[in-house]
Amino acid sequence: MFYFAFNNRDIILRRNGEALTADDMAALSIACGSTETYEESITGIRCLGLKNAELLPDGYMLHPLRFYFSEHTEEEVLRASRAKALLEWRSQTRYCPRCGAKLTDHETLTARLCPDCQNLIFPRIEPCVIMLIHRDGKILLARNVNNKNGMYACLAGFMEAGETAEQAVRREVFEEIHLHIRNLKYFGSQSWPFPAQLMIAFTAEYESGELQLQTEEIADAAWFDPLHLPAVTPPNGSIAHRLIQAAVDAASSSSSN
Repeated sequence: MFYFAFNNRDIILRRNGEALTADDMAALSIACGSTETYEESITGIRCLGLKNAELLPDGYMLHPLRFYFSEHTEEEVLRASRAKALLEWRSQTRYCPRCGAKLTDHETLTARLCPDCQNLIFPRIEPCVIMLIHRDGKILLARNVNNKNGMYACLAGFMEAGETAEQAVRREVFEEIHLHIRNLKYFGSQSWPFPAQLMIAFTAEYESGELQLQTEEIADAAWFDPLHLPAVTPPNGSIAHRLIQAAVDAASSSSSN
């Protein structure tokens, strides 16, 4: 069994570096209270949501989950992402949206079942696109109005009903910075359980247009040399970091040849 405990966007770790145990889960639940608990036998995941992390006992610490992603193996990250996403989904999916009855757990599926109308509800996944645009050896990074630490990152946004991922990329780029792009290429994907995003990453090339910012979303946007980036960019462990690092690596290789 793999044990996980969370408080909002943080994962709870033992200070000695050892993995959580069933005894740890019991101790954390007693000390801090729980908002939700969940166990999935098929994956061996058991997770706990803490009600009051200020009461965290000695020997444990809060650790940002996004940093956990950069410090652990792909398999460990997959389990933690699934645990966090399912915990969030369960805490927000208690009643049937069709008839209002209280939901129960399905006996075999990772789903919740309405005992009255038999409505079957699976975990919610919210697809998002994220893209890095290239132009004459430079990349476009933007700073969101809600970001408080001055971080410049890739453009990103949620897909809308009926869209393909490629259509969503083109729409988001035009809405946020008023540019047209070409040579759209799939880069990769990442589960980002804050609370349930699936980040679908692309690269693209600038085609036409002048920067015009959607000021309610974008505070600043500019073209940067990959070898001279802003002071704050996405941390390791995120697909945004991977997109930018790939551009840095390509620029470094080109400059050394």
